[in-house]
Amino acid sequence: MVVKVFVVDDSAVVRQALAHMLAGNAEVELIGSAPNPLLAMDMIRKNPPDVLLLDIEMPGMDGLTFLRQIMSGTPIPTVICSTLSTEGSKVALEALSAGAVAVLAKPKLGLKQHLEDSRREMIQTLKTAARSKPRVRAAGAVPVAGRATGGAAGVARAPVLGSVHAFAMNKPVVIGSSTGGTQALEVVLTSLPADAPGIAITQHMPEKFTAMYAARLNGICAMNVREAKDGDRLERGVALIAPGGLHMQLRKVSGQYFVHVVDGPPVNRHKPSVDVLFKSAAECGGRDVLGIIMTGMGDDGARGMKVLHDGGARCIAQNEETCVVFGMPKEAIKLQAVDDILPLESIARAILQFDSRA
Repeated sequence: MVVKVFVVDDSAVVRQALAHMLAGNAEVELIGSAPNPLLAMDMIRKNPPDVLLLDIEMPGMDGLTFLRQIMSGTPIPTVICSTLSTEGSKVALEALSAGAVAVLAKPKLGLKQHLEDSRREMIQTLKTAARSKPRVRAAGAVPVAGRATGGAAGVARAPVLGSVHAFAMNKPVVIGSSTGGTQALEVVLTSLPADAPGIAITQHMPEKFTAMYAARLNGICAMNVREAKDGDRLERGVALIAPGGLHMQLRKVSGQYFVHVVDGPPVNRHKPSVDVLFKSAAECGGRDVLGIIMTGMGDDGARGMKVLHDGGARCIAQNEETCVVFGMPKEAIKLQAVDDILPLESIARAILQFDSRA
């Protein structure tokens, strides 16, 4: 199958560079481009693409508004290609929350060379996006907040679930996710109470994203969510997200769990790697750990989950129907490393059920 791609970017240089990069490729075909969303709308209605490659900052209608309109009607898998300045990264995170499958960075300088150097990554991302299953989202919808005082989204509510009581023992939860994971993690974490067990998360994200992503989640969750720092204690009510560009491992000292944030080569082409987190959790936590593998392309985390499972940990995979990309859970299931396969909406409840067991 040839993946049909449509580009929306106000830069003629970008559109020309992408056309040159994709020309002659047997797997990906550029079927059209437009300098802004207003022109793109009619074009993609007449000839729907498999994937949109979308810029964020454009005159007229910005890419985020356009994305929300697309996702509220007939969703098209969308990859954001944007200059990731500090402000640009914040908007790109909003795009992921609005339903974008992935974000690719483009520099302000050396653009043509960068696009050529990242050709393989972009083509793989576009192919993966074409196989994804974006969900219909209400136009203009924003996440609800879990904090009683109101969160960054400005709409307060109690979490969906509540713990029966606070348990003295902190049985750690480790979660790995990739493509589609930013939205999936939001669903899980906003459904948990403030005294939920400590959660260590590896989500494949660029370096500039994780601190802002954690801060955003912290504003809409009852739990305390933050980007992990070396030596942070994983305690009840805390969710730690591995920093982009670094690996995160779990350690146990005097009965307490801590995270070790360390540099090193990519594992399974990723840094942070889910396998690194899962294998470290198996070493120090054994059967006291709950491992969860969620939506994402590739196989990072599958072998680590097998180590967890064989060590007695409880292991859960998100089901195919609710995954944006069923790659990572599928590989873990293939290895017979999974005890339960659950829809996304059941994962938070499974965390609390595991926490309540003696």
